[in-house]
Amino acid sequence: MPQLDTSTWFITILSMLMTLFVLFQLKISKHMYLSAPSPKSNKMRKQKTPWETKWTKIYLPLSLPQQ
Repeated sequence: MPQLDTSTWFITILSMLMTLFVLFQLKISKHMYLSAPSPKSNKMRKQKTPWETKWTKIYLPLSLPQQ
C-alpha cells in the first residue's frame, strides 16, 4: 500500500487560507455601513386632534346631579 504524499498539503492549505482572507476582505470592503445617527431636535410638532378643537366634558356617574 503506497504512502500518502503530504508534501503539498502545506502550500495547499496556506493558499486556501490566503484566498479566503482576500475574498472576505473584498466582501467586507464593498459593504455599505450606516453612518452614525445624527441628533434630532427635541422640539416635537404638536398635532391638532379633533377633540382638542371642541370643548368636551366627561360626565362621571358620581358627578351627575342627585335625583
